[in-house]
Amino acid sequence: MATPATLPISNPQTNTTTTTTQSQAPIATPAFRAFLSRLSSSIRYGFSQRRPWSELVDRTAMSRPDSLAEAYSRIRRNLSYFKVNYVTLLGLVLAFSLLSHPFSLLVLLCLLGAWIFLYLFRPSDQPMVLFGRTFSDRETLGALVVLTIVVVFLTSVGSLLISALMVGAAIVCAHGAFRVPEDLFLDEQEPINSGFLSFLGGAASAAAPSVAARV
Repeated sequence: MATPATLPISNPQTNTTTTTTQSQAPIATPAFRAFLSRLSSSIRYGFSQRRPWSELVDRTAMSRPDSLAEAYSRIRRNLSYFKVNYVTLLGLVLAFSLLSHPFSLLVLLCLLGAWIFLYLFRPSDQPMVLFGRTFSDRETLGALVVLTIVVVFLTSVGSLLISALMVGAAIVCAHGAFRVPEDLFLDEQEPINSGFLSFLGGAASAAAPSVAARV
């Protein structure tokens, strides 16, 4: 008597689960979420340290410095006291410059997105494939570096950023030189040489492991 043929049995639920898992690419890696969380909290903490704007624009505290040495001393003390306010002014000048040039803003956003999604927070076990060719992490990094150099130094984006930063720095230095700092009191617990951008160290440390793993 012939043995009946055995029919293959497939598990639809298992196949569906496998297909769904393979088709869904991770939108945000844990490193990316940690970076965003730390960056958000650090920015909130940094802006909580800003001084009242009324102190910044107090006309009664404005006077012409008698010498370059006095102007330099005022700038140093005002930078330590109004550092968050000054960085905010720089950001406003930079934002105004970029908004007045939408093409440059779009190019910078595309460049930033390329760094974030193609290298910094791309899962290390998923190589980048373009036009049927697989690119290693070193090749991706090299291409992004070359692209950044071309965008910043060989287009109008670089000159726009430099011009905006120079205008902002001129405004900050002019205010710092004319603002009399005698009525300002620095916090004793605040480091003298600490900069406002140091608060980004916590956010950068969250992204460091994912970047170091690729180098």
